Amino acid sequence: MDASVLLALRDPAGVPFYPVVFQALYVLTWALHAAFVLLALGTMGLSLFGTFSQKHDSHWKRLTPHLIQTGKISISILIVLGVAPLLFTQVIYDPNWYVANTLSGMWVFIFIYALIVAYIMYYWYYYANKKDEGGGKLIGIISFALLVFSGLLMHNFAVTSIMPNEWMNMYAPNGVVDNSGWTFNMDLIRLAFMVSLAIPVVGIFLQNYSRFLSTKEDFSPKFIEYTASLGTKIGVIGLIISALCFVAWMLQIEYLLHPLSLAIIVGVVILLLMVAKNSNSYITTGVLVVVALLISAMRELIRFDIMANLGYSIYEYPVNLEIPTIIMFLLTFLVLGGVGVAWLLTMAWKVGKNQGVFDGSKDIIVTKLGNYTLGIMVIWMVIYFGWGMSILFANIL
Repeated sequence: MDASVLLALRDPAGVPFYPVVFQALYVLTWALHAAFVLLALGTMGLSLFGTFSQKHDSHWKRLTPHLIQTGKISISILIVLGVAPLLFTQVIYDPNWYVANTLSGMWVFIFIYALIVAYIMYYWYYYANKKDEGGGKLIGIISFALLVFSGLLMHNFAVTSIMPNEWMNMYAPNGVVDNSGWTFNMDLIRLAFMVSLAIPVVGIFLQNYSRFLSTKEDFSPKFIEYTASLGTKIGVIGLIISALCFVAWMLQIEYLLHPLSLAIIVGVVILLLMVAKNSNSYITTGVLVVVALLISAMRELIRFDIMANLGYSIYEYPVNLEIPTIIMFLLTFLVLGGVGVAWLLTMAWKVGKNQGVFDGSKDIIVTKLGNYTLGIMVIWMVIYFGWGMSILFANIL
């Protein structure tokens, strides 16, 4: 692939801000998206085991509905968070993203509908299990399989996007144009590593779960101890599997001795020790976040190096500053997003730390944060639509 072809595929309008900022935002938002993808897969996979165990095990009887609920919420969040990294990558790597979507066009359509069906069936699974303990097993298995399949398709898009040298062969194999949109590429070792991360993520989640509920009187010490022990076992086994898969992946692409790769390995070892000890799972989660950011940075480094070797550098992308747009984005991300997330997290924390039913309307902090979120949302909508309409009419009148 000639660099001139890649450069010709760039957006002639350039980018609205410095490319390195979009690169950093991509690393951040992909890590957040991936965290909930892994949590959704881990909790749903474990809940399926729970549906077979809860009728003869009181611990699983109580744990399974919570796992299903966590998976349901995680899918909602991962879908919302999944938009951001796609937007950021298409800004600075638009040749990669659009070519991959063209070559795999049919898979893109299938991905959308597979995800929709999987999410609908998840609600079916949720209510079936709620009505009948252990119910909805088959529906749950199908939903889980569709979610895994959706992740596999996203893996295909990502792998295809970093294979510029093969694009012409995919588009016209043996000189014959193939515009069917059925191009499919996999990197099994890379995929195994990414999927395996769901195991330690759900293990650390269970450690947090037990610690969070330890102050609630309606949860027995035996249940708390059981979930903590289960989380430790799953977390340790999962980290060992993930570490082996990561080393195999780095050996395959010859990045094992890269400083970033070594930092990830050190981070995983630290995580392994912390999970095994389980002295404070909240601190462990903080380390997990750092490791997730490093893994996201590694993905970006691999893509950046591949493109740089072809003569394509995102740092040379033409910049046409749009300060109002950037200000609007930052205010939305930091102010509206920050206050809204703070409200939800505060309410969730207080629910777990109060005995009995928690009434948020009687809590001063929760009430204030809720009112602030609502007020900021109204102001944001007025500014957003007012600004958009003023620009629209200014350009057409």
